[in-house]
Amino acid sequence: MHKALRDWNIDLVILDIMLPGDDGFALCRDVRRNSKVPIIMLTAVGEDTDRILGLELGADDYLTKPFNPRELLARIRAIFRRAETGTKAPPDQGGSEKILFGSWVLDLGARELRGSDNVVVHLSSGEFALLRALVKHNKRPLSREQLVDIVRGQSSIPFDRSIDIQISRLRRKIEKDAKNPKLIKTVRGIGYQFCADTRLE
Repeated sequence: MHKALRDWNIDLVILDIMLPGDDGFALCRDVRRNSKVPIIMLTAVGEDTDRILGLELGADDYLTKPFNPRELLARIRAIFRRAETGTKAPPDQGGSEKILFGSWVLDLGARELRGSDNVVVHLSSGEFALLRALVKHNKRPLSREQLVDIVRGQSSIPFDRSIDIQISRLRRKIEKDAKNPKLIKTVRGIGYQFCADTRLE
């Protein structure tokens, strides 16, 4: 796998958790150290802990075995759609648009989040898309369903639970106190709301 990633321009990695030698979790962690390539995890276990761990390590999606191959293809296409729409700036915006909030700079063109020390904070493609959606709809409460539609597209497979997991990951990366969030607040009975003042650079 490592040789293939070095020698080829890989568009997506499908990782089974149960592998001889290093398991899928270890390989996912290794890939994420050097690459933002989308990762889909496959697991034979339906336990939430395995699913959450995969997403925590940087996977973009997961699928429990046994699965319908058509569902795997649908998830792959959904990831490619998100990547395609995520890298193209809307017609009324420049590709190099930067959004400032608090001590953070979200660079939409470079797909990067930088702190006050100008150090890049790694975000998975799902985390970046979710943060961009929240920032773009600043001060507006969004339901999980709305976030799924914005981030993944109307025609993709709903994956609501990943929204909660990725919100938790985002909070740990951008909040001073993830247990008492000030930037991304939970709106009871609705979903989430980005509450910081934003401005364009």
